Amino acid sequence: MIRSDIQTPPASIQTTGTRIPAHQHVYQQLRSQILFGDLAPGQPVTIQGLITALGAGMTPVREALRRLIAEGALVHQGNRRVSVPVLSPEGVEELGFMRKALEAELARRAATRMTKDALTALKQIDDALNDAILRGDIGDYLTQNYLFHCKIYHSADAPIMAETVDRLWLRFGPSLRVVCGRFGTSNLPDKHADLLDAFRVKDPDAAAQAMAEDVSQGIRQIQASV
Repeated sequence: MIRSDIQTPPASIQTTGTRIPAHQHVYQQLRSQILFGDLAPGQPVTIQGLITALGAGMTPVREALRRLIAEGALVHQGNRRVSVPVLSPEGVEELGFMRKALEAELARRAATRMTKDALTALKQIDDALNDAILRGDIGDYLTQNYLFHCKIYHSADAPIMAETVDRLWLRFGPSLRVVCGRFGTSNLPDKHADLLDAFRVKDPDAAAQAMAEDVSQGIRQIQASV
C-alpha cells in the first residue's frame, strides 16, 4: 500500500523560499517511502496507484518515476511495470563495499571539519534514535539513523561523495526495513557512540574505523536476511 502521509526528512532535497514544483513534491514523497522501506523490496509501483495515493497528476508522477528509475531506486521491468528492486546476495556485497569505502572517508573528513554546533546536533539526533529503539518505533529509528549519517556527510564537505552515498541508501533502505521488521530495533547495534567520541577529539582514523564498522554491521544483518 502506498502511503501519502510520509514527511520528507530534512536531509532530503530541499527548496527554500520558493514553492516546490508538483513533480518535485511527488519525487520527495516517493523517495522517502523507498528510503525508509514503506515500499518493500519487489513491491510494484503503478502510475495510477501513485496518482490516487498522492493526489497528484500523471505528469509529475511520471517525472518522479523517471528520476527514481535513473537513480536505481526503482526498476523498470517492461510492459510499464515498475517495482522496488530486490537485492541479491551479490548486490548486498557490492553495496556494502561501496558504502564502507565512501562513508568511512566521509567520516574521516568530517572529523576535522565538524563544528561544535554540528556535533551538538548530531548528539541530539542520536539521542532521538536511542529513544526510538527503546520505544520499538521502526519508522522513527530509520529516519533518525538516516539523519545521523546525513549530518556527518554534510560536515565532511564532500558533496560528490555524499550524493553518491545518498543514492546507495535508496537501494539499502527497503531491505533494512525488512530486517527491522523481522528482528526489531533492539537487535540493531551501531557505532554511533564511537563516532561521537571520535568527532569530539577530532580523530579522523577513529572516525573512519567506527563508520566502517557501523556500515559493516548493517550489511551483515541484511546479508543474513536475503
